Amino acid sequence: MDSTELETIIYEKDGPIARIVLNMPNKANIQTAQQVYDFEDCLKWADRDEEVKVLIVKANGNGFCAGHAIVEPEEMPNVYPTTGPTPERTWKKHNYDLFLWPPLNLWEFSKATIAQVHGYCVGGGTVYGYLCDITVASDDAYFQMPLPQGFGLPGAQTIMEPWVLMNFKRAYEYLYLGSTLSAEEAKEWGLINRVVKRGDLESTVEEMAQTIAQMPLTTIMTVKQAVKRAWETMGMRVHLQNTADFCQIASGATDVREFMMKRAGRLPRQVAEDGAQAVRAEDG
Repeated sequence: MDSTELETIIYEKDGPIARIVLNMPNKANIQTAQQVYDFEDCLKWADRDEEVKVLIVKANGNGFCAGHAIVEPEEMPNVYPTTGPTPERTWKKHNYDLFLWPPLNLWEFSKATIAQVHGYCVGGGTVYGYLCDITVASDDAYFQMPLPQGFGLPGAQTIMEPWVLMNFKRAYEYLYLGSTLSAEEAKEWGLINRVVKRGDLESTVEEMAQTIAQMPLTTIMTVKQAVKRAWETMGMRVHLQNTADFCQIASGATDVREFMMKRAGRLPRQVAEDGAQAVRAEDG
């Protein structure tokens, strides 16, 4: 097996199977600009390698990905050098180049993809978890989009939930309430494919990948295009571009900025939970 270690990710190549391993376990594999850059490089390597048929996205540490790096304004230039110097340049370099095209590149990756999720998969981390072709989670995994309730933004980089769920009632509930879903609940909602015991996660995903890899690459790629284009014919690709603009509009809005300032150092997931507890206390 060949292995290449980048700043935030390990890329593995084992015959027809490649793996992107998120590798910042001491920081909960949070999404920084550097992680996105590393992820994009790995996608290109796997796409150009004619031997690779299946790409697995997985993570080291206690969980899959805790979402965007939520930092204070003075930290932004280091963590997100894509911001500034003006709002309109942030719109291009940050909202599009960092948070729109990379998710679309994962969605449009020409070969089969499998997300191997354990522990936390929240916020921007769900982009990796949901936009892969197949998602297998361990029974300790949980899923959440805390950004509307906890940060004032309508969703992550792109608001993919209507397309993943194909149910607007579920999409509204998920985004409005910021509820945490267990792996079994995520499966029931249609966000993931399978739930297995934590000890069986690796072997289950590897067996899936090996099964898919038995097919000719052309077969895999044409299946991929057939399914992907069905969603794109319904408007998914244009809608995801639109939602990146919605996130930009919200991020500059006065009421959203005021809401963000009230975090007092708390992460969006904490803000969402504190809000839910406050409502429950009032009802009680």
